[in-house]
Amino acid sequence: MPKSTTGLASNEIRETVMSKRQEKIRELLRHIAAQFLAEEANRSPLITVTRVEVSSNFRTAKVFVTVYPESEEHKALVYLKRKRSDLRDFVKSHTNMDVLPRFDFLIDRGEKHRQRIDELI
Repeated sequence: MPKSTTGLASNEIRETVMSKRQEKIRELLRHIAAQFLAEEANRSPLITVTRVEVSSNFRTAKVFVTVYPESEEHKALVYLKRKRSDLRDFVKSHTNMDVLPRFDFLIDRGEKHRQRIDELI
């Protein structure tokens, strides 16, 4: 049975609303994660939040970071993984989100590649 154009339009609207909501949540979490690290982490190594990806149900969030100097990436990642629950508590105290995601931290390889290309140009 063919789909009605109204059903198709409402699905498109729902997807657009969800993607806008996801974008707002991503930006909010990126900002809060950066604030958390500014307050909690040492200045050496320098850890910068570059972006956050959230799952469609908002139950998981991947926080992408860069670390300077690069030689400290492993140590910084170990530290960040230990701080996941503290970040979750920080998000809870700074937002009114219904669903709090579980956080994971990853090195932003894409940003590292972009920086390397900039150096070569």
